[in-house]
Amino acid sequence: MSETEAETPAARYAALVGAFGGREGVALGAGKKRGFGSDALAVHGKIFAMLVSGALVFKLPRQRVAELVASGAGTPFTVGTDKVMREWVALAPAADVDVQALAEEALAFVGKAR
Repeated sequence: MSETEAETPAARYAALVGAFGGREGVALGAGKKRGFGSDALAVHGKIFAMLVSGALVFKLPRQRVAELVASGAGTPFTVGTDKVMREWVALAPAADVDVQALAEEALAFVGKAR
């Protein structure tokens, strides 16, 4: 898929904010005014989707992350230069995936961990 303006990670994330923002327990920000997660989508204070350095990032079960990485749709999300977050995936900018469905998966995964 070619990346058009509507398909940029930032545009995809903005669409998710619009779609999930009004749901019960979902808020923009993980209860922080600034810093990591301050503009992430969170359910009951736990982040499930965010935009980091221009990449759309989701929290999913390790197996699902491995599937997305193996398919080329994403890369492991790292903090700093070497800390791989095993339950987080950074979507490839032009990944041909249903971002809304992926966000639903992430919401369900994070929401059940309450």
